[in-house]
Amino acid sequence: MGGSGGNLVPKQFADISLNLMAPKHSVIIDMIMIQLISCILGGLFILVFKGSDISQTDASLFMIGIFGAAMLLGTVYTRINRM
Repeated sequence: MGGSGGNLVPKQFADISLNLMAPKHSVIIDMIMIQLISCILGGLFILVFKGSDISQTDASLFMIGIFGAAMLLGTVYTRINRM
């Protein structure tokens, strides 16, 4: 019925599907990275488009938040590369 030894699925297809369904790193790490990237982009968009309307204190807090999120994103990315 489609192969020797009762194999219904070719080995290459089975290997590809196993690699897709069982990634080497956690999906939660990807979700954390997406959240950090969205925080960075949101803060940058607020500074660019509403920078003239907000106070200096708020602007510096946004800059600190962007810097902190970028540092956390770099830390997560380096840990992924070590895996």
